[in-house]
Amino acid sequence: MNFLATFLVAMSLAAPRPIPAPQPTSHSQPVRQPQPKGIWYLAENGHAVYCFGPVRMLQQPDGGIVRVATFCKGEQIMVPLKD
Repeated sequence: MNFLATFLVAMSLAAPRPIPAPQPTSHSQPVRQPQPKGIWYLAENGHAVYCFGPVRMLQQPDGGIVRVATFCKGEQIMVPLKD
């Protein structure tokens, strides 16, 4: 009987206990936001530009049509493209 009581006490002390999940801290890595996907184009001046928007056809004042890439990286919103 004494052996049975000792065995039950030993088993209750050795029972596995769930480990709590770690809490996020303020010094953890920031969550990265998805970056917009763009395409490299060859600009009319010969430079490569990375743009996120669609390619549009714009009418020039002299009646011609120019192809431009929109929403380009840097300060330019529209860049004329080389055909």
